[in-house]
Amino acid sequence: MTDKKVLTIQDISCVGQCSLTVALPIISACGIETCILPSAVLSTHTGGFTGYTFRDLTDDIPAIAAHWQKENIKFDAVYTGYLGSTKQIDYSIDIMEKLLSDDGVRIVDPAMADNGKLYYGFDDEFVKAMARLCGKADIILPNITEACFMVGAEYKQSGYDESYITDLLAKLGDLGAKVVVLTGVTYSEDKLGIAIYDTAAKSVNYYFHEKLNVSSHGTGDVYASAFCGAVTQGKSIYDSAKLAADFTVDSIKKTIGDDTHWYGVKFEKSLPMLVQELNK
Repeated sequence: MTDKKVLTIQDISCVGQCSLTVALPIISACGIETCILPSAVLSTHTGGFTGYTFRDLTDDIPAIAAHWQKENIKFDAVYTGYLGSTKQIDYSIDIMEKLLSDDGVRIVDPAMADNGKLYYGFDDEFVKAMARLCGKADIILPNITEACFMVGAEYKQSGYDESYITDLLAKLGDLGAKVVVLTGVTYSEDKLGIAIYDTAAKSVNYYFHEKLNVSSHGTGDVYASAFCGAVTQGKSIYDSAKLAADFTVDSIKKTIGDDTHWYGVKFEKSLPMLVQELNK
């Protein structure tokens, strides 16, 4: 285990098991000092709740970053999740340039779309800004919808072949990131997985796990956070992608059957498994 410090930039949904309330405990469980920069504070996440409160913290970000710079605080990794505006994307780029250690890692989860549609409030301008952020990253973690929006490809939920995915990966690589970890890839009815593309070697590796016929809020954040923790702790890209997938699947399984827990997954119950596998 190594002593590393990660900064994660995303919102706080106080109830709902997503964004920072997922990232902070999961990355910390990986033995990583986890620092946070909240982009907004919401009473709950927006998926299924109504009447939630929202406070935008965009204007606080530059002062926080300036204070860190004054204190000579550096991070071994910066991991961005849901960002609410192009201004927040610009601030995140600036933070990566000024506060990352010399050998630090830039990890971007372009959380902005799913199931063929952009999240509420996002537009083409935001997509272009997110593609620019991905171009400055070392590792990006898009799902297929996000990938298609960023490279202008046709979205296919299913029924595609391997050439569709390899073409998508190549176009994502052209944005500028060193590694693309594409989630939600499937070539069969019973398997779901990840395609990992090394842009320098132009190589593609896959990891597939069982496909669970359930839809759960926050699993993208669970996956990205576990991946960030594993890769910062020194695991290979492939091993980190595999471990994060297995952890996410286990979290979903531990939630199935509890209809009262519709708003997220019980990732806390799977943390022992994550730590055990990380220490192998």
